[in-house]
Amino acid sequence: MPNIFKKAFQLIFTEDPVAPLLKVTKKDRLLKKLTERELIERESQIGKAIFGPIPANVVRREFFNLDKATWMWHEEVKNSDGTKYERTTRYEVQDRGILKVMPGPRYAYLEGPELTNFVMATKEYYERVTRGLYKRDPRTGSFL
Repeated sequence: MPNIFKKAFQLIFTEDPVAPLLKVTKKDRLLKKLTERELIERESQIGKAIFGPIPANVVRREFFNLDKATWMWHEEVKNSDGTKYERTTRYEVQDRGILKVMPGPRYAYLEGPELTNFVMATKEYYERVTRGLYKRDPRTGSFL
């Protein structure tokens, strides 16, 4: 089973999408004065836009890459009665596949369209963040 996921990632990511971001060092990055948390917040602002306009009942949305193997999705939603609830989902990239971890705890590996959508969203995230925030070419890692 691990080979199937590895092949799927290789088909979608013809080049390693993480590599350009790993080349950004504290010494040469444009955003030297920002903390790691501040950079994650900026990346999340870009990440949340990948999924289109935010519905009126969504108070807050975040989508970001925490580290090489962890992705986070967080939404705060306001119900029609005025109450709010939060939903956080963690995606762990493992040899076996992408493990979706939801509150409860509920665990499941992504399959089918959900796996395809996740992979496409992460690819789009890397491209937008690399260009928009770090001002680098997503393919080469060199400055734009």
